[in-house]
Amino acid sequence: MLGYVCKYTPIEIFEGLNVEIRCIEPSVSNFQQADTLMHSNMCSFSKAVLEDAILQDYEGIIFTTCCDSMRRLYDTLKRRYPDKFIYMLDLPRKVNEFATSLYEKQILAMIKAYEQFSQKTFSPVSLMDTIARKAEAEKLKTIPRPDYNIRIGLAGARPPKVLKHLLEEMHTEVLFDLTCTGISRSYQVNPQNLINSYANALLNQIPCMRMMKASGRQKFIDGFRDRLDGIIYHTIKFCDIYSYEYQTLKAGTDLPVILVETDSSLQCEGQIRTRTEAFIEALRTAKNNTVQKPHYNLSKGSPMYILGIDSGSTSTNAVIINKNKEIIASKVIRTGAKSTNSAERILHDILDISNLRKEDLTGIISTGYGRVSIPFADESVTEISCHAKGAHFLNPAVHTILDIGGQDSKAIRLNDQGEVADFVMNDKCAAGTGRFLEMMAKTLEISTEELGPVSLNWKEDIEISSMCSVFAESEVISLIAQNKEISDITHGLHKAIAGRAMSLIRRVNPKGQYMMTGGVAKNAGVVKVLEELLGEKIFISEEPEITGALGAALFGLERL
Repeated sequence: MLGYVCKYTPIEIFEGLNVEIRCIEPSVSNFQQADTLMHSNMCSFSKAVLEDAILQDYEGIIFTTCCDSMRRLYDTLKRRYPDKFIYMLDLPRKVNEFATSLYEKQILAMIKAYEQFSQKTFSPVSLMDTIARKAEAEKLKTIPRPDYNIRIGLAGARPPKVLKHLLEEMHTEVLFDLTCTGISRSYQVNPQNLINSYANALLNQIPCMRMMKASGRQKFIDGFRDRLDGIIYHTIKFCDIYSYEYQTLKAGTDLPVILVETDSSLQCEGQIRTRTEAFIEALRTAKNNTVQKPHYNLSKGSPMYILGIDSGSTSTNAVIINKNKEIIASKVIRTGAKSTNSAERILHDILDISNLRKEDLTGIISTGYGRVSIPFADESVTEISCHAKGAHFLNPAVHTILDIGGQDSKAIRLNDQGEVADFVMNDKCAAGTGRFLEMMAKTLEISTEELGPVSLNWKEDIEISSMCSVFAESEVISLIAQNKEISDITHGLHKAIAGRAMSLIRRVNPKGQYMMTGGVAKNAGVVKVLEELLGEKIFISEEPEITGALGAALFGLERL
């Protein structure tokens, strides 16, 4: 089996030789081997490919000169695996007759090298048959899917398999894939000048961002405007060229666009799911075509009770409402080692509080990071949509929500109907979250509940320069050694969190009034600093931690 990473790779050559060739879409748990063999600052995708190459039994890997990271990866693998077919194609950046002739020579040289490596013989007839077979397969992809009610475009760089599978799960049709591995393998070639015309067909695909004709990408997207509901833009962290295109695309279209930025690791899958599901939920809400689940407990004459469970990284929250949208009971508990066990525990607790049995519940809707791990839930909805729904119910005047939870932070902008208009999330780092505050409180030897009140008595304006939890802890230890007051240190920490939160808020083009949800909303010190930065009051509900669970319950009621 051969691997490849670029859509300009002439994979039909190898398929014509009856060689299995697979696009490498890595998702690895760590970069332990890659950090040993390559510089730690290398692109995360190149490191993930290296890890995948070590784990998988590839006969070889075909590279193109698409970026410096791929060049360095090629060098590393060539040294490590001298007996494998590790090959680099020098890909032209222009598309003209001279560039085609250059790429033709590159492909012919690759064929000769592989023939010597494998003792196989290239056949032009086999290449023609492979191209014809793929052209027929591409026709099947254009058949409309009437059961797929949301249509999106995929753009950017190197989307992971989990994203594609998720879109399929959600019955979302991908009208085009403009990523650097997305390709329509349907070519018109001239049998009389086969390799030259094949090279020309490869180079004349919708260009990736490294090509001189990359400006044509925007025109291509504009051609789908009437059929598109939104665009998902995936890129690898710190891949600047695609980050620039995202900003240009976001500013140049009135279509909803979401950025999904990953580092090709398994740890990103939770946030990929949350971002993508929330985006599709918002598109479905805008089209008013949400699908109702058929298996709710709709016994005639029975009272209607809906349970919403928000399974978060720090707390698990639950709310029961009746058909009049009145809160019957609510509960907040600490999330344990297993989200499923915490959900079972809070179900038992809230049924006790409300004097209800599980059979009395008409429906159970889960949300939060652990939503897919709650087996007794009838349906799951992302925390983005649920916080929006809950916030609008508690205060219809709210248009911008800041949710600082235990593991991540989110800024959400609502339209006048309380629907999600835009949202952003922080990455998988704990900086600026409830977990960050827990670590700092432990270092200061006070409880998290004391952080807010203590910080309100600050006198010296201290700056915490690092938001990394590990580095910030070192700074706090240094400040303690300097005999700084705890109130001043906590105020500095709250300023750092507020500054990070403001960067999220600005990215959604905020609109007043503001609301905070999540456990950090109970921290008066953080709230006060944020109000000073925003220049207006922030609405805090009586129990900000149950906002997501309340929204989940409200979604369940709307489904009925």
